[in-house]
Amino acid sequence: MCGILGMVGTRWREHIHGALDTLRARGPDDHGVVAAGAAVFGHRRLAIIDLAGGHQPMQSDDRRWTLAFNGEIYNFRELRKELEARGWPFHTHSDTEVLLQGWRAWGETLLDRMDGIFAFALWDAETKRLVLARDRVGVKPLYYATLDNGLTFASTLAPFFALPGFPRRLDHEALRDYLACQAVQSPHSFLRDVHPLPPASVLLFEHESGQLTTRRYWRPPAPRAAAPAFSEALEAVDAALRESVRRQMVADVPLGAFLSGGIDSSLMVHYMAEAGMRPLKTFNIRFPQAGFDETPAARAVAGQYATEHRVIDAPAIDATAFEAAIAALDQPLADPAFVTTHELSRHTRQAVTVAISGDGGDELFAGYPRFAQSEDHFPDNPGRRFLRAGARSGWLPGSLLRRGLAGREMLLYKHVELGPFPSTRKDLGRYLSPAALAACRAQDTLALWRDLALSYARGMDTASLMRADLWTYLSEDCLVKTDRASMNRSLEVRVPLLGNPVLDLVLDWPASVHYDRDGGKALLRALARRHLPEAVWNRPKHGFSVPLQHYFNGQWNAACEHYIARCEELAPCLNAAAVRQLWQAAKRRKASRRLAYTFVVLLIWLAGHGVSSD
Repeated sequence: MCGILGMVGTRWREHIHGALDTLRARGPDDHGVVAAGAAVFGHRRLAIIDLAGGHQPMQSDDRRWTLAFNGEIYNFRELRKELEARGWPFHTHSDTEVLLQGWRAWGETLLDRMDGIFAFALWDAETKRLVLARDRVGVKPLYYATLDNGLTFASTLAPFFALPGFPRRLDHEALRDYLACQAVQSPHSFLRDVHPLPPASVLLFEHESGQLTTRRYWRPPAPRAAAPAFSEALEAVDAALRESVRRQMVADVPLGAFLSGGIDSSLMVHYMAEAGMRPLKTFNIRFPQAGFDETPAARAVAGQYATEHRVIDAPAIDATAFEAAIAALDQPLADPAFVTTHELSRHTRQAVTVAISGDGGDELFAGYPRFAQSEDHFPDNPGRRFLRAGARSGWLPGSLLRRGLAGREMLLYKHVELGPFPSTRKDLGRYLSPAALAACRAQDTLALWRDLALSYARGMDTASLMRADLWTYLSEDCLVKTDRASMNRSLEVRVPLLGNPVLDLVLDWPASVHYDRDGGKALLRALARRHLPEAVWNRPKHGFSVPLQHYFNGQWNAACEHYIARCEELAPCLNAAAVRQLWQAAKRRKASRRLAYTFVVLLIWLAGHGVSSD
């Protein structure tokens, strides 16, 4: 796990050392900078495999190829055996060198062979071609900008802010999607000139011509028509999870697990213990508020597997810790679980360098109730058409618009906090200045999510909604939360539920295999009953979140009030009066606390980043 940075033909070449320092937390163990003709690569290393070797940036013996790599390749030993059999030499025991030699041997087809989480850059000095690539579901981040007839790439936005004179222009479409769903969505970032490389994508940049192309090398497959028998599916998932966890336990440093007490993280602990992990160290956050604390279930799992379990008390997340967590973000993310994951990572890092997480279970196994609400659950009819037409034309109150929505438009309304819904409580225009509203293209809110879902079916059904979430909510919210929170604490987090053995198996099945009379996530619930204590599976589902009402009116109140009062100064693109009204109502439980939190996070972040909304 590392931070990478590089430039091909740009004017910021001499500033690479200062920009690389912004990634120090992602790689505290080692750093390096290599110049290779028109390219210069920088790397910060968190040493996990082959601690003595694996120094980066890594070059081939003939200096033609230069590689900067962030991530882990779990099947690197198997790939190395294949390469050695073909005569490729190795000087280290690292997965980095396997990636370098594998690309030389197989080219882009290497991406189809790798099981791992990765973002890497590869420069070919002979052809003057840069390659960027990212893993299937976007566990590891990668951003790029094409300015000055060149290209700059980095693990996060932080290095771009450190480049003197780099444009800091706000992308209003990024702001729109952030306000809609609390996370920026591809292909945007908060900096207008910087774009994320999408998951499962490879980018080619020809330095001499300036030509840039991107393509997907993998996409979630459409489900086959027939579902396997449930008993058959259950055995297959049990085996796939066991194999995925086994692969991801490779490390030359201490390894542990996040253990919230939910089904997903508890199953990860089960498979780790089954694989012989000793000692197995586990960690969870404890809340004093009813409905948020899962510590009893976590302790039951820890007791069953005799783990060395550590409980972290959430009240330690005071205003100072809250502001520090948000300030550490490279761009705003308003998932409340980020703050708790940030604190969980801090404590976990004191004992281990790698943690296994249960991320991905809800997205891949239908754990969200919203997946069952397909487009056909909201059929159109003359009454709804009448209400829509009247509300939008003005001869009926705008507040009636929501009651007139149908089909995919209703799904979008239910999916967002704010959107293109004038006069409703989710009216995006209420909170933006007129100029910002005109620039944000409100009609394109969550366009990527919509287009992904419709690429699988003529309408938005359960299977297509689940697949659309993999490259939107999962990659842009859940995985960003975990990556930024953990890497800011120099902790690597792995996600076996999203490993290739699981993806290749489960995505082939129709959505029906995930449902029984008790709802979704049927396969993981059945595995929990097979392997885990009753305290885990015989209780209501909990999300990993925080009691915002408690914090808003308690230890975060003064800090939040401070930033809300500075709204005009920090965010001229917002309607400050509407934001203040929302904040006061949310504290009284009269408005969306999640939306109020979204604005607080935005204002704290803007206070530390000079972004122009012009």
